[in-house]
Amino acid sequence: MKTVTLNLKVDEYSNRVLSMVKAAYGLNNKSEALNKLVHEAGTELLEPELREEFVKEVLEGTREWEQKHDFKRKMTLAELKAL
Repeated sequence: MKTVTLNLKVDEYSNRVLSMVKAAYGLNNKSEALNKLVHEAGTELLEPELREEFVKEVLEGTREWEQKHDFKRKMTLAELKAL
């Protein structure tokens, strides 16, 4: 894993939280504690990567739908309004 060096200023509360995370998880330093917090928050904020088998399933379903519904035909105005 590639690392980047940062020079951060944190308030007293953030410093205490990092100390508690460091102690709770037996980490070596506050940098590791910050990484732990960021990774945990990141999984909630960012979408997880899609599994390859899920992508294949969706693509196959799309192909089947296109064949069944004659995908090359154009939608009429009435069909569009019905959506």
